[in-house]
Amino acid sequence: MSPAAPKSLELIRRLIAFDTTSVKSNLALIDFVREFLASHGIESQLVHNEERSKANLYATIGPEDRPGVMLSGHSDVVPVTGQAWDSDPFDVLERDGKLYGRGTADMKSFIAAALAFVPEMAASDLKTPIHLAISYDEEIGCVGVRRLLEMMAGLPIRPAMCVIGEPTGMKVVIGHKGKRAFRVRVRGLECHSSLAPAGVNAVDYAAELIVFIRQLAKRLAAEGPFEAEYEVAHTTLHSGLVQGGTALNIVPKDCFFDFEIRNLPDQDPEPLIEEITAYARNTLEPEMQAVDPASGFAFEALSGYPGLDTGPGEEVVTFVKSLVGANDHKKITFGTEGGLFQGQLGVPTVVCGPGHIAQAHKPNEWIELSQVAACEAFMGRLIERLAT
Repeated sequence: MSPAAPKSLELIRRLIAFDTTSVKSNLALIDFVREFLASHGIESQLVHNEERSKANLYATIGPEDRPGVMLSGHSDVVPVTGQAWDSDPFDVLERDGKLYGRGTADMKSFIAAALAFVPEMAASDLKTPIHLAISYDEEIGCVGVRRLLEMMAGLPIRPAMCVIGEPTGMKVVIGHKGKRAFRVRVRGLECHSSLAPAGVNAVDYAAELIVFIRQLAKRLAAEGPFEAEYEVAHTTLHSGLVQGGTALNIVPKDCFFDFEIRNLPDQDPEPLIEEITAYARNTLEPEMQAVDPASGFAFEALSGYPGLDTGPGEEVVTFVKSLVGANDHKKITFGTEGGLFQGQLGVPTVVCGPGHIAQAHKPNEWIELSQVAACEAFMGRLIERLAT
């Protein structure tokens, strides 16, 4: 390792080496972190899923009788299946001032940087504690953190503020959209395609509802409401997966599709959901059930999380700005666990971490070493501030 290498480089390599794709267990990584913390005299608490195949981790460094600053990150990563990587995605490749590997940007480099400074945190006379929170299954809808929230709700002392280390280029983010995702199952009536009017075409009716959702999306794009600080300034709707039918000469009995709403924090998505379900129930189902009373639509909620909307003048914003050495802030279109921490626990939250979301979720995911260095500088300043 060269003298100029980041302090956290070896920990980044260790964390990336754990394949924590959301469909797999994260326990090997969590056990590693727990043992690492224990080697520096820090106890941690695990909050498992029902199957005990995954776990969140929570630890406090410094005094435990007062609220502190929570550094939060997720341990899971998105799949690499079907992606054309030029190197092993779970073995960090360093080249041209960048680190390549699944999770380098989203978001194991932040977790590694925090862990790299644990020895300094433990050795410092912190007047305000640092809390570490590592969750599972964020990538499939902020699933795992909800169990952590249940545990934290019962704590006698909760964090005073939270920094979520998602990739923002080390810019302070004060807002992001919420998300609601649904699966719609359409039941029709199959028959020979030469007798199509005698059947109920599940694919056709799914398509009609998808077009209706698209029309809602076009209305929002044209009429708003708008919030100019977002790259996409309005609430969006999107259908992303459709599957149905068995053969061209059979009127399809079954079809399903998935759609999502990414709403501005101050726009309630429920009226949009009600519009969609009302169109299915009141306009489409009567046509279907005139042919077959058993046909129709079934809606299943897949995932969701609230938006984040932190006031620019709040203490967490000014504090984190002082740590990154900048006075600007922004809002992002992708989601985090921030709205849950803020909405359910009442913990003021911002998002600020190394790397850029544009490099995440794709082949040859990477982070610049300069971003890792900026995150390490942030950690050093955090310790200095909390020790005074």
